[in-house]
Amino acid sequence: MQLTGSQMVIQALKEEGVTTVFGYPGGAIMNVYDEIYKQDYFKHILTRHEQASVHAADAYARASGEVGVAIVTSGPGFTNAVTGLATAYTDSTPLVVISGQVPITMIGTDAFQEIDAVGISRPCTKHNFLVKDVKELPHILKEAFYIARSGRPGPVHIDIPKDVTAEVGEFKYPKEISLQTYKPTVKGNIRQIKKAIEAIKKAKKPLFYLGGGIILSNSSNEIREIISKTKIPAVETLMARGSLRHDDEMLLGMLGMHGSYAANIAMSECDLIISLGARFDDRVTGRLDKFATNAKIIHVDVDPSSIGKLVNVDYPIVGDLKNVLNSMLSLVQEIDANSYESWRGLVKKYAELHPLSFEDSEEVLKPQWIIKRVGEKLGDKAVVSTDVGQHQMWTAQYYPFSYPRQFITSGGLGTMGFGFPASIGAKRAKEDKISINFTGDGSILMNIQELMTAVESNTPVINIVLNNNFLGMVRQWQTFFYDKRYAETDLSMQPNFKMLAESFGGVGYEVRTKKEFDKALDDALNQNRVAFIDAHIDRLENVLPMVPAGGTLYNMMLEFKDN
Repeated sequence: MQLTGSQMVIQALKEEGVTTVFGYPGGAIMNVYDEIYKQDYFKHILTRHEQASVHAADAYARASGEVGVAIVTSGPGFTNAVTGLATAYTDSTPLVVISGQVPITMIGTDAFQEIDAVGISRPCTKHNFLVKDVKELPHILKEAFYIARSGRPGPVHIDIPKDVTAEVGEFKYPKEISLQTYKPTVKGNIRQIKKAIEAIKKAKKPLFYLGGGIILSNSSNEIREIISKTKIPAVETLMARGSLRHDDEMLLGMLGMHGSYAANIAMSECDLIISLGARFDDRVTGRLDKFATNAKIIHVDVDPSSIGKLVNVDYPIVGDLKNVLNSMLSLVQEIDANSYESWRGLVKKYAELHPLSFEDSEEVLKPQWIIKRVGEKLGDKAVVSTDVGQHQMWTAQYYPFSYPRQFITSGGLGTMGFGFPASIGAKRAKEDKISINFTGDGSILMNIQELMTAVESNTPVINIVLNNNFLGMVRQWQTFFYDKRYAETDLSMQPNFKMLAESFGGVGYEVRTKKEFDKALDDALNQNRVAFIDAHIDRLENVLPMVPAGGTLYNMMLEFKDN
């Protein structure tokens, strides 16, 4: 059928089963927005900033497992979206971001709101396109969704000049697609898998190292079954929280810079690392030359470039985790779980020696207590997002995650301002869940305008601001390593968050005690509106344990004595 380029975009979204789109209109993308106005296939959520559009689409993808979609205009509209693209790229989130561009004849003339969007997006996307002919558009749209969701997922950017959106062409949307230069390996080599199983059988101290690939590949059920059968202890990265239930007896917690004592020591002393969808990030490994020096490594990943990139790998397996784990499941009956009994006893002692804990108080709110309290009240009823900083680490440490895609956070890029728009996207994806955003008084201001988005779109999100009047994580480093020179981290001058929320049409609370917090949370849940709970917490509370940058996992700071 004959359609304009703008109509093709709408039709392609329908063909891909897209039900929610986030975006912000402008001159170069106006033709597409005119068609959005006419259609009723999907819901469009108007954010109040393009960065928020992409973050919301990102979180929608993370929470739903589908491809997220955002639409923005050219020039500053696109450059505002770049942080969102980089966030999604670093955490391997499947996105399609469509931007408008000046007409083809004006590209390269420094036209109004012209920017080299493809050049800018190249380093922070899995792939990108500049559409030069409307005839190419159907195939490009199909390619974009295929590339975004296949192999190692990631964001794909399509830049469409305004004249292309107005041109008429034949719309034939491919049912299937095959690219000669892009054929991800999805089925793991069975010989390598058998070698890995043999290595596990011979190991005395094996350890599962679970990464975000478990979540992305929907492999949580498979890894839970394997761990249940083998009784091999496991650790999770920040991006893997929820792969196992928080109360799984084999789970030692999160590892890395702010990981648990048991997780970090187990990683340091194991003799075999079974890495599943993890990339040996510096925040996990600490000093590489001292990382797990006695261990052989099995590394399973769909992205071959990740294997051996940072550590030497003894058993590389390229393939989709779900397929590889299903192959492993048919072989794990050969593994004698009893052979690891002494290892399990040892890691249990580690957990008992230094359990994750904090010194609670009845005089001042402790952030850890707040997160645990929300977990007690909501548990698996909530989908939890965070911004970046101390509150992010406390959430990862203390919230009782029970299922995959429950925790939505910016891991690799560490993007402040991610949490609020992410909580909106997560709520649109999981309408049956309560959307909770743990944030800080620094992060929340970076996309505070999304209060209007939440109110207008009737998206009830509860933002819990752990307010310590500081850029907390930077302040913590300044305390530990910069002799308390608090350079530009004091945020004592800040708005009244309660009144701010109310001025946008939401509901606000200001709390300083446990009783006040409980009352505010209960009321916010009953209101079913966007809410801000401004919780004044202990200003100088630190995130512990901590592995100093460049340090080793086995040499953690378990406490901080202020001399």
